[in-house]
Amino acid sequence: MADECCGPQEQAEERDDHGPASWWQVRELQLAAVAAVLLAVGWLTGVELVTLASAVVGAASFVPGAVRGLLRRRVGVATLMTIAAIGAVALGQVTEAAMLGVLFSIAEGLEHYALARTRRGLRALLGLVPPTASVLRDGTELRVAPDELVTGDRMVLRPGERAATDGTIRTGHTSLDLSAITGESVPVEAGPGDVVHAGAINGGGAIEVEVTARAADSSLARIVHIVEEAQDRKGAGQRLADRIARPLVPSIMVLAALIAGFGVLLGDPVVWLERALVVLVAASPCALAISIPLTVVAAVGAASRQGALVKGGAALEELGRVGTVALDKTGTLTRNAPRVVEVLPAGDALRDEVLTTAAALEARSEHPLARAILEAVPNAPVADDVTAVPGHGLTGSLNGAQVRLGKPGWVDSGSLHGEVDRLQRAGATVVLLERDGTLLGAVAVRDELRDEVPEVISRLHGLNIDTAMLTGDNTATATALAAQAGITTVHSELLPEEKAALIGRLRNGRRIAMVGDGVNDAPALATADVGIAMGAMGTDVAIETADVALMGEDLRHLPQVLAHARHARRVMLQNVGLSLAIIGVLIPLAAFGVMGLAAVVLVHETAEVLVILNAVRAARTTR
Repeated sequence: MADECCGPQEQAEERDDHGPASWWQVRELQLAAVAAVLLAVGWLTGVELVTLASAVVGAASFVPGAVRGLLRRRVGVATLMTIAAIGAVALGQVTEAAMLGVLFSIAEGLEHYALARTRRGLRALLGLVPPTASVLRDGTELRVAPDELVTGDRMVLRPGERAATDGTIRTGHTSLDLSAITGESVPVEAGPGDVVHAGAINGGGAIEVEVTARAADSSLARIVHIVEEAQDRKGAGQRLADRIARPLVPSIMVLAALIAGFGVLLGDPVVWLERALVVLVAASPCALAISIPLTVVAAVGAASRQGALVKGGAALEELGRVGTVALDKTGTLTRNAPRVVEVLPAGDALRDEVLTTAAALEARSEHPLARAILEAVPNAPVADDVTAVPGHGLTGSLNGAQVRLGKPGWVDSGSLHGEVDRLQRAGATVVLLERDGTLLGAVAVRDELRDEVPEVISRLHGLNIDTAMLTGDNTATATALAAQAGITTVHSELLPEEKAALIGRLRNGRRIAMVGDGVNDAPALATADVGIAMGAMGTDVAIETADVALMGEDLRHLPQVLAHARHARRVMLQNVGLSLAIIGVLIPLAAFGVMGLAAVVLVHETAEVLVILNAVRAARTTR
């Protein structure tokens, strides 16, 4: 349990990182079982010594932690429970003390098991790495452990085998199954030059893969490390629970002391001392302290197994509040595989001349449109003195002539105005070429909408989430694609800094998420309440800059993770509400003697078990 609840952090550190495989292996549950048997025997036989032994065994799960906490000047709920148990025995309520030990041990054990189970599910991702890997060294194929692989090794992946670490295909063609990593069931076709991630299953022919990262630094290991760190990050709700729980423990001790002192003044100290002990148990904030951390661990772990990295409790809570989603066009709503669909020469220019000049300017560009043009001209020359004008285009020189490539408006479309307008209405992106101030021609490139986008937008609207498209593309192209997608709010011809500025205006009093590639849209991702990076598998920048990283390319993960975050946030609120309600009801009932120690212990620990079981519900996801 949290520090405020059960004592020092060192308790958790002493345990096996992987946690118990089964509930009966949990130490607290084992102690609770023994204590319960002794309690039953003592009650049936009437031998108080056996009942006292039950109380001692039950207390063994929390008293040592309370003592270590006191030695470090830290007071937690375990301290309250220790005082209550000792006081109950001193007052002759041995059966009640034994009940307290049994029920509190059960609650502690269930929480430990729930945490271990969710963390073990996450660590199981590392189990996707095979125990050995085939590698070619000095012309000989060897079987080595993944940790023995070094950068530059050649791994041999046969059909059905998993990749032990990240690499690049050098020979062979295949299909890669990434379902266990990205949550997508459709295999990806891959050949020489394509990236293979650790844990990917070779679904086709044998391939040779050049190792690009050690197993400990692979994308899979990095994912597990990031999520484990994220699970410890606190959101606003968790910080609120901490702020309430931390001062509540000493306040309870002061309240109990006042009640006991009041009893001395009334002349019946034994009755009021008993009530003070009952108040210690009734007001302990254990359920409150664990209500949000356990929910975060369960929800973040479950999301990671579905191909979504959520960077901690803060990101999870913000994601659960999102009411507007802004989406970048290229690479998010579209396939990010544009192709040249039409070339329009101007005047006496030739089609090949237009394409070659465009490719010469785009030769060193990383923009998706550049890749489309370069694919159409495999052996393009390279222009000199190429300069990028952000948001507009490129300038340079080729064969002694000054050339310019850019969007309509920055380069005058002249005689091609009608054709450019037609192509833009058809959803194509058009760039114009100019040589020595004279229009040379136009190149039309189209990046098709992803097949799943209309379904995704419909599901977002079904969640009562507004959508908007933000793009640097022209208005006609953006409007055409938005109509196909079902998006009515379109903002086009935006510079990167204009996207970021627009995020604030789109909020309209609601939390807003920005979905982009994590690199080109960095300002907008940072400005939004939640930045969501698409297709982030193996991309360090995307994973590090975004609050949420969708590892795969299927956009259907977006409504899934939003619905999951909303569900987790509802669980958090339910747990906090239940925890506060139990404390608020039990304190007056205990203080005025309406409920005794046995009844308060039963209600209090039952509520804690309910909080734990409810928190585990946050791990439920629907594909």
